Amino acid sequence: MTEPSGDDGSTFRRETERVVNEIAQGLRTLDAGAGWFSGLAPTCQQEVLQEVAGYAMQAHITAADGRVGVARSGVKPTANPSVMICMDPPRYGFAGLPPAEHVKAFRVLVSVFAVADTRRRKMYCKGDCGHAWHNLPAATEQP
Repeated sequence: MTEPSGDDGSTFRRETERVVNEIAQGLRTLDAGAGWFSGLAPTCQQEVLQEVAGYAMQAHITAADGRVGVARSGVKPTANPSVMICMDPPRYGFAGLPPAEHVKAFRVLVSVFAVADTRRRKMYCKGDCGHAWHNLPAATEQP
């Protein structure tokens, strides 16, 4: 199981940011990202869920984004994380879900974030973006 490095956690947060944005931009598959997430210790999974929920909030997800993202996530629409993200306004207490729900929550959150972030990149950035996380280099698929 992967633990955050001994620094202040910023290395782990950067890794989370990289993995999530690679998934959102199609540089890494959702399955590969879920595999990375599954290899984390439970406390790290909770940290990642909190971090990705923050990304989703910053991307200003909508209930419509939630429905599209859930459909892409491979998680049943009736699963707790799916219901939470499709509420209006969305609920973000994913880290508080039972550990057995964490992978589902990750898949839902990242999928919904990808929908909202793609919309925002197309509407607001349009190739003129200074956000480093929107300008990831194309790379080979990583596990």
